[in-house]
Amino acid sequence: MEKLTFRHTTKAPLAGAKAQAITGVVASGNLEVLLERTLAPDACTVEIETPINGYGDVWEAVVADFVARAQPGGIRITVNDGGARPDTVSLRLLQGARLMEV
Repeated sequence: MEKLTFRHTTKAPLAGAKAQAITGVVASGNLEVLLERTLAPDACTVEIETPINGYGDVWEAVVADFVARAQPGGIRITVNDGGARPDTVSLRLLQGARLMEV
């Protein structure tokens, strides 16, 4: 099991006032993403637990792309991976951000 943590500074807090959201289900080829509004308005932390070792660079790129697109300031994100592909990771992160904005 590999544990990764990425910290980013954002330009703005994520819109909305919802305290938390969850997307996905930990199962073969998927992942669970929990988003919580617990950080400073310009901070975003992504903590990942994955059973697949050696893909830190891929995770870092997907998370950096998500942060650039969604600007999830104020959000702590916890990812429980079940072997998801990068496109699925991106989808679940964006879905979670959208749920927080509602």
